[in-house]
Amino acid sequence: METPSGRGEPTPRLAPGTNLTIVKLTPDGREAARYPGHAVPGPEDWVVARAYWVFERKDLGYLVFDPRDVFVEYFSLTRPYNAFALFTEDDRFKGWYCNVTYPSWIEDGTVYWQDLYIDVVVYPDGRLLTLDEDELDRAGLASRDPALYQMILSARDELIERARTRAFPFSEAPA
Repeated sequence: METPSGRGEPTPRLAPGTNLTIVKLTPDGREAARYPGHAVPGPEDWVVARAYWVFERKDLGYLVFDPRDVFVEYFSLTRPYNAFALFTEDDRFKGWYCNVTYPSWIEDGTVYWQDLYIDVVVYPDGRLLTLDEDELDRAGLASRDPALYQMILSARDELIERARTRAFPFSEAPA
């Protein structure tokens, strides 16, 4: 699967400890967020980064991001999703925030990921919450780009199954 950058070839690896920048792109490719992190060890087809919430407190109603919360972020270079394990500053596990995306890619020490509407929250007790399916419907992809629409739904289902079975990366946080 190619990334939006057109990069179908293997992407370079980042050595653990490497400082990097993480960039979130909107579904239409505009930059939505940029923040620092550093690479930590992970499987070959993933980039794993540790980052801190550097923004103001954000209460989403179903999950709260506080300044200095720690994110261990898992970016797949081959699968259409990512997953962020969220911890408080004192290492209490708050849950997972996952995004359906194009596969992530790396350019010049920057990890890029392009959001594709649907998010999945996994609470520490295993409960799941799927978000933003209404945004996907409003985007009109079901009729405009049925293949992309189906890929997004399949990625959502795969994320949910991986969370339920504690497959990587969900095996990496407390049960």
